[in-house]
Amino acid sequence: MAKISQDVSSSRSKSRKAHFSAGSAQRRVLMSAPLSKELRAQYNIRSLPIRKEDEVTVVRGSKKGSEGKISTVYRLKFSVQIDKLQKEKSSGASIPINIHPSKVVITKLYLDDKRKAYIVKKGGKAE
Repeated sequence: MAKISQDVSSSRSKSRKAHFSAGSAQRRVLMSAPLSKELRAQYNIRSLPIRKEDEVTVVRGSKKGSEGKISTVYRLKFSVQIDKLQKEKSSGASIPINIHPSKVVITKLYLDDKRKAYIVKKGGKAE
């Protein structure tokens, strides 16, 4: 298959370097999560950058089916932490589990004025 755009490299190493050396604003977009079917129909968009206070359901991995509210968006590690998902250490302390945003589905949006404006800008319909 021939390369379509001459402006974008198709090199695997360059793509990986761009991904892992991305700045915080770019990581926000990279860390988008899909919306549930109900929200997709309501807002007419497929995915949004994930943020704190969104309610999500885990759809992949050992914690599949777990639900909760996003407590931390950890852009440096490309992960989110959900308030109810924690792991017990041998010392007895509990630590949050990191999950990649693509492995969760947003079930309830935390809406403020900026988020509503972003949905409209993306071509969706704000309620």
